[in-house]
Amino acid sequence: MLSQALLCSCWKTEMTKNETCLLLGATGVGKTLLLKRLQRLSLHGIGELGAPPSTLPTVGTNLTDLKLKKKKVTVRELGGCMGPVWPSYFKDCSSVIFMVDSANIAQVSSSCIQLLLVLSAEPLRSAPVLILFNKRDMPCTMSLIEIKSLFRMDDIIASATQPITILELSARSGQGLQEVLSWLESITVK
Repeated sequence: MLSQALLCSCWKTEMTKNETCLLLGATGVGKTLLLKRLQRLSLHGIGELGAPPSTLPTVGTNLTDLKLKKKKVTVRELGGCMGPVWPSYFKDCSSVIFMVDSANIAQVSSSCIQLLLVLSAEPLRSAPVLILFNKRDMPCTMSLIEIKSLFRMDDIIASATQPITILELSARSGQGLQEVLSWLESITVK
C-alpha cells in the first residue's frame, strides 16, 4: 500500500513539472517547422540540426514534448485555421508562443488582431508570451523596427498584463532557435 502511495505521489510530482505552451499564429507562418526544429535541437544540439524537414499545414493540433535542461515542456501547436476555437485551449496552458510571418505584409494586420485577442483572454492574463517574427531569412522581410511599428508593439507591451518577449527567428535556417529554447527554460509557471 505504501509503495502505491509513493508511486502516486511521484506521478503527481512528475505531472506538475510538465508545462504546456500553446504555439499559435496564422496559417503558413512556420509553426510546424519550428516545432520539428526545436525538438531536434533539444535532443541533438545545434550541431546536429540538419536540413529543414518538410511540413504540411496543420489541420487540428500537434503535441510535441521538449526535454530541456531542467524541465519538460509540452508544446501544443494549434493550426491557424483553428483560430475561432483557440480560446478553448487557453485554460490548460502555462505560456504562449505567438508566431508572425515577417515576410507577409498582407497578414500583419490579421496577426495583430489575433495577438490582441490572445493577450486579452482572461485565462492568459499572467501567462508569459513569446512573440516570434519568423522567416527572417527571406529576402523581402520587413525590418524589426517596421514590423514592431505596424503592430504598435510599444502600445501592446505597455497595456498587456503578461510578460512579453520578442524575438526574430528563421525556423528554416535555425537562427533564433536556441533563444526560443532558452526562453522556454527560463519562464516560471505561476
